[in-house]
Amino acid sequence: MSPDAYCQDKAAKSGSSFYYSFLFLPPERRRAITALYAFCREVDDVVDEVSDPAIAKIKLAWWRDELARLFAGTPEHPVGKALLPGIQQFGLEQHHLEELIDGMEMDIHPVLYPDRASLENYCHRVAGVVGLLSARIFGFTQPATLDYAHRLGIAFQLTNILRDVGEDARRGRVYLSGEEMAQHGVTAADILSLKDSPQLRALLADQAEVARKKYAEAYALLPAADRRDQRPGLIMASIYQTLLDEIAAENFAVMHQRIALTPVRKLWLAWRTWLRWRK
Repeated sequence: MSPDAYCQDKAAKSGSSFYYSFLFLPPERRRAITALYAFCREVDDVVDEVSDPAIAKIKLAWWRDELARLFAGTPEHPVGKALLPGIQQFGLEQHHLEELIDGMEMDIHPVLYPDRASLENYCHRVAGVVGLLSARIFGFTQPATLDYAHRLGIAFQLTNILRDVGEDARRGRVYLSGEEMAQHGVTAADILSLKDSPQLRALLADQAEVARKKYAEAYALLPAADRRDQRPGLIMASIYQTLLDEIAAENFAVMHQRIALTPVRKLWLAWRTWLRWRK
């Protein structure tokens, strides 16, 4: 299997909303973003699938070494080999990929985030920098487009957090601001014990509003000159905001179920958004 085929297989099997935004890109950009997504999946899978923290750290350290080899032009892993042309063509920066690994390392020993700022630092590392890297691959002419992409990445992560409250709790993780939890009378112990309550749902409703604000802020930052090139990000935003609406429509009943959109609906949203911004 070629490096590109390996990454394509990794992306297709994930079922992620990101995959649908790749379908409409020119071949060289599609290869680059698929390789970037495969890199994200590889390092994320280390934390999600390796139960021994010491081994997880060793594996992430290997990926740090692979980044050094990648930026020296000598990657070993199929994902590194697939990502190399995109690194060179689109000016992707090593420190952003290293920050992504930093974010994954934060999940090895789950912590509680005391306030919104600490939670958003985590979101920056695991999603904001992915937005920055993706925007470079999609193409941009204005610096403000990078600010848009970073803000949009954080909005995606906040949406993921809402969707995965119960799933994360089963892994011993809580991705909500401790300060805001206290304001609603919700404790980490409540969440980790999968306790649903009106207080929890009110907290999650507030988190949804924070996410919606991030989407609005991101759209306001996107220059008109770059909207066409940034259509893949706008496709993802359409899918993620629809998911956010579905979570709200279900009254934030996320503790014991995972709310998701069907592949057909994602594809329809992708096609509709692509046509909307085709000029």
